Amino acid sequence: MKKGPDRAPSSFRLHVASGLILLRHGGLELVRPLHMAEEIIVALSRSSGLFVIASNSSFTYRGGSIDIRQVGQELGVGYVLAGSVRRSATRLRITGQLVDAASGAYIWSDRFDGDPEDVFDLQDRVAECVAAVIEPTLQRAELGRLQRERPVQLDAYDLTLRAYADLAAFTAESLLAALDHFEQALVVDPDYAQALAAAAYTRAQCHFQGWMHQTDTDRRAAVSAAWRAVEIAPEDAQVLWMAAFAIWNMAGVDRERARILFRRSLLINPNSAMALTLAGWIETMCGNRDEGRAMALRAQKLNPRDPRGWLMSGVLALASVIDEDYAEAARLAEQALAQNGRFAVALRVLAVALVKLGQTEQARIAVSTLLRVEPDLTVSAFFARIPVPLASMARTYAESLQIAGLPE
Repeated sequence: MKKGPDRAPSSFRLHVASGLILLRHGGLELVRPLHMAEEIIVALSRSSGLFVIASNSSFTYRGGSIDIRQVGQELGVGYVLAGSVRRSATRLRITGQLVDAASGAYIWSDRFDGDPEDVFDLQDRVAECVAAVIEPTLQRAELGRLQRERPVQLDAYDLTLRAYADLAAFTAESLLAALDHFEQALVVDPDYAQALAAAAYTRAQCHFQGWMHQTDTDRRAAVSAAWRAVEIAPEDAQVLWMAAFAIWNMAGVDRERARILFRRSLLINPNSAMALTLAGWIETMCGNRDEGRAMALRAQKLNPRDPRGWLMSGVLALASVIDEDYAEAARLAEQALAQNGRFAVALRVLAVALVKLGQTEQARIAVSTLLRVEPDLTVSAFFARIPVPLASMARTYAESLQIAGLPE
């Protein structure tokens, strides 16, 4: 059993019948479905927040029309993942819908087309994409439920959900609010691995963006919390990638161990878009741009509508800087900033790329925006805070950011 609250943020019970998958809190229950559902189950089972338990509970719902709300009541499920497969002479179409079992409202839907001759490739693609989308989608749905119900007393799970909503807003104020909610959750349950890792991750994001002054003692405490989370939940993929990000940014000598944690996270759940993105960022920063780019591109493919797509574009922009393809780096940085204008990584990339393209005045505008995000930023402060293991990249950044007007 995983320590912490029974209702972990990504913990749901899954029932499966042919063309029907039903989710509820607490674990996963399966019957032997058709091959498509089996592929989805295999992919979902790699997510450490989903528990797989053998069951025939939903087998009776195969075929015919069903009332989602009735199914929810009869099986005690919170969400229903339903799907269908249709075939023409030359095309195969698979559809999926995630539905709130209480209201009957659609939370997510998508369709996938492919060649019947490549059915196994199509099954793999559908299973991977569904697995990548389900956890973050259910997390947002659970937050909506929490906001509607407004419980009088919040437990550690509820507080963590609220913190994740604050994280998504990605402002200096919202990250501090997220940290406060995580710390409240840890007062309720000091061994809640998700909250421990997420609190360390939030501190690392503040550190990365320059949004919070943190002493050496603060950084050591964040790293200690990250390792404590890994100790409590060594098989939780989300705990591992959050802890890895915190350790990489704040641990100094232990940074290489963060790469090991990222690899472990992706071995457990290779369909996590966020783990792929952040692991890709670190590999890119270390000079492994081909591997880093491949990870970010896979993350985009798995969840092309991910609201955190600005992170993926940021990784790709960094890889283009290393390739000295500055026009592409600028394009990708602008793409990231269109989604999140406060993203410091993209602002720095944009300034560097524009200097290299001879567009110094535009680079100065990017730096002025960067200084509004972090008013006290200097070139030396940047390198004191952010690890840049690749020497050639460090030189490019130092020279270009100074030309763009960032104080030395």
